[in-house]
Amino acid sequence: MIMLDLLRHGETELGHTLRGSTDDALTVKGWQDMQQTLNTAISTGQRWDTVASSPLQRCVHVAQSFAQAQQLPLYIDAQFQEMHFGEWEAISTQVLYEQYPEDLAKFWMTPTQFAPPQAESLLNFQHRVLQGLSDLNQYLQQLEQPQPKRVLLVTHGGVIKLLKVLAQKHPLDDILTMSAALGQLSSFQLHPNGKIGMQGQT
Repeated sequence: MIMLDLLRHGETELGHTLRGSTDDALTVKGWQDMQQTLNTAISTGQRWDTVASSPLQRCVHVAQSFAQAQQLPLYIDAQFQEMHFGEWEAISTQVLYEQYPEDLAKFWMTPTQFAPPQAESLLNFQHRVLQGLSDLNQYLQQLEQPQPKRVLLVTHGGVIKLLKVLAQKHPLDDILTMSAALGQLSSFQLHPNGKIGMQGQT
């Protein structure tokens, strides 16, 4: 079993938008919040064997800095990027609400059935992330490290919400109701059979 601690990136320059695959940078506060979360974890005895990351700069810059400081392997995989929102990329939710209220409501309520124009479907996003976890598992098997392994994965809200839906056995349409605070950690277990659990589950 692999212990997965997912760190969502902190505040970014684009603020309250559907950033998706848009590669905006962290604000100073966003960087500091992520660093504080990691420093707090380290101070309480938390240790990781490997750092993994989305390649987008709001994730990978902190992942690179932390991996170097802790002398840990760094694994970067585009499969851990946020969902691509197509024509809604980098547009604020307020603007979307004003211009496309019906479409936005459909997306919030039944994202498995409605996607923004030219966007990645939720089912394709799920497949991509799960393939990323499978590839990460294969990478970890090649490292000369003891079992079980604990991985810090620096990623995005959509990835964390997806794993929460799967771990809690909720319908996939519930994904947007899941929480994923900026700059905070969420802990999961990845079992050998591919099943995903959350810390504290039996």
